[in-house]
Amino acid sequence: MATLKAQHLAKSYKSRQVVRDVSLSIDSGQIVGLLGPNGAGKTTCFYMIVGLVQADQGRVLIDDLDVSHQPMHGRAQAGIGYLPQEASIFRKLSVADNIMAILETRKELDKAGRRKELESLLQEFHINHIRDNLGMSLSGGERRRVEIARALATAPKFILLDEPFAGVDPISVGDIKQIIHHLKAKGIGVLITDHNVRETLDICETAYIVNDGQLIAEGDAETILANDLVKEVYLGHEFRL
Repeated sequence: MATLKAQHLAKSYKSRQVVRDVSLSIDSGQIVGLLGPNGAGKTTCFYMIVGLVQADQGRVLIDDLDVSHQPMHGRAQAGIGYLPQEASIFRKLSVADNIMAILETRKELDKAGRRKELESLLQEFHINHIRDNLGMSLSGGERRRVEIARALATAPKFILLDEPFAGVDPISVGDIKQIIHHLKAKGIGVLITDHNVRETLDICETAYIVNDGQLIAEGDAETILANDLVKEVYLGHEFRL
């Protein structure tokens, strides 16, 4: 089992400290949420873990491997997959070619191995029937499936999902939840940050709540919902799952 750890992360922009001393961890096969009000620093924390933002202080580790100073592609090779909020597929490539473009970066696979992995991902995410469709023609739910298949094409140990529930209809939300459970069943650790608190808390085993750049609570949904400070600054007193 692997563990992805962020330890004592801190980040300032000019004189404003946006993240201070945030630590969290994700185990293989665990679904974890990173939540908080707008401007609380959760997105910066998320980006420091994935490598989009360089931390001023703190470390990011996969087990004992320190990837804190690795660029994003180095972290991907170490096992951190990332699904951005915005559309990340090539609009003018077919679904199959979109996935193959990522598989081409897997130096340990020969041509037959890449082909086998492609067929496996197309079946696994139920997108074989649209394999020849262009990226620009996909529905929101289809695009999300292709994007997650692409993220898995790098064979990650962990996958970080940025706003996976944003801009998708209720049917697709259920679809994405199923996919997240599927990732868990494969032993992949999942970290989710999303403005959709209800859906995120519903699916997470553990959530971390960030406010004003620091962690104010962590635990399962029941623990989070019972926390008075979380109610005060984030969820309100009427929030129910």
